[in-house]
Amino acid sequence: MHERLLSEKKRFSIVRRAKSFTHAGRGIVVFIKSTHNAWIHLIAFVLALCLAWYFKISKIEWILLIMTSGMVIAAEAFNTAIEIDIDLTSPDEHPYARDTKDVAAGAVLITAIIALAVGLIIFVPHIIK
Repeated sequence: MHERLLSEKKRFSIVRRAKSFTHAGRGIVVFIKSTHNAWIHLIAFVLALCLAWYFKISKIEWILLIMTSGMVIAAEAFNTAIEIDIDLTSPDEHPYARDTKDVAAGAVLITAIIALAVGLIIFVPHIIK
């Protein structure tokens, strides 16, 4: 019985693929509604897009801007998922739970610093002109 269910899950199904997009979309909504830092990252991204449009940056600069911004937003989403899981599985304070949350938050900070550096490299020469 278990093997039959497992093999049915492995079969390709357009309906299951569509449902997976629905679940992913719901996850994005949960992320945006529940994560204040997501709003900060999204506002910074929109500001960067406005500057990029204003300064007419090159195609490679657009690619770097979008990739690094996406990296920050994705890192924040992973951090949120980790925090949700830790809050569920470890509701009491525990040093490992704290460390897990802090490391995930540190990963977001690392990506944000990288994105800031890329933004400065792209925009400072345009601003100086």
